[in-house]
Amino acid sequence: MTAHSSTPAPAIATTPLPAQAVEVRGLTKTYKAAGRAPAKEALKGIDLAIPRGSLFGLLGPNGAGKSTLINILAGLVNKTGGEARIWGRDIDREARASRAAIGVVPQELNIDPFFTPRELLNLQAGLYGVPKSERITEDLLKAVGLQDKADAYARTLSGGMRRRLMVAKAMVHSPPVLVLDEPTAGVDIELREMLWEQVRMLNKAGTTVLLTTHYLQEAQELCDTIAIINHGQVVAMDSTSALLRRLDSKALVFHLERDLTAVPEGLGRWQAELPDPKRLVVRYKPSRTRVGDVLAAVQATGLAIQDLSTEEADLEDIFLQLTRGSHAAEAGDPTLMAAR
Repeated sequence: MTAHSSTPAPAIATTPLPAQAVEVRGLTKTYKAAGRAPAKEALKGIDLAIPRGSLFGLLGPNGAGKSTLINILAGLVNKTGGEARIWGRDIDREARASRAAIGVVPQELNIDPFFTPRELLNLQAGLYGVPKSERITEDLLKAVGLQDKADAYARTLSGGMRRRLMVAKAMVHSPPVLVLDEPTAGVDIELREMLWEQVRMLNKAGTTVLLTTHYLQEAQELCDTIAIINHGQVVAMDSTSALLRRLDSKALVFHLERDLTAVPEGLGRWQAELPDPKRLVVRYKPSRTRVGDVLAAVQATGLAIQDLSTEEADLEDIFLQLTRGSHAAEAGDPTLMAAR
């Protein structure tokens, strides 16, 4: 992407490229008691490593600690304990350099309606100390498709245009790390696809992207690595493909020629069910069962099969399994504690 190829801030350019774009070790955050509300432990010793150049997904239910973690990285919230480094720079000892290495696109649209996109980007660049000769305002406007709206008041832009302007605003100082906090919440499908295309372009150009989203299908399609956080703890972190393999679950869906009223007795050893009279679903674990064995068992029942399809586990299954598991583990379920 043109915007990212521009010369970054000197503090970043002179530092050898780190293997990890973001490193978090033992990070804790406890919000003090206020009034009748007791103290709240939002982060409980978070360990996280985001590889340079990755498109990293951070998932978790509401209240899991995602926003607290992002706000600590952005310098908006003070941590209670632990360490965090952005692009190799400690957020406490090298605060200015670490802030220069990150751009954050928040959930809320914080755009002055009486500024034009060009004015907003130049103002933001000035706040980061980017000299006029090194500003990439025009490149950013082109990159997010707002060249023709560069001199229009921000209040006249559509919701989608404002979202794209927020991404450009976060990139004015050419940060190597871009954080997108629920960027497509409440937007339509067409705009969502447009935003994701821009994110892919940024990532291909070398920007490390940290994404939080409630749309699990998006995370599955976009992210190469995913961490799931719940109750202030990381309950899983792995490549997207490895997470999907972890569930070890597939299903064969048999579309039948004649109605069934019950699962045939010959399939008693399988996890079989009838969602409707003409559809038989047999679930199995690929690590323990060959698909040929399932097919042979169904064929032996003499069922007339019209069509066959397969279903594989998706990220939503993983997410639900892990977040439900962490609830039970906290309640003292030894089986789920061991699974984690």
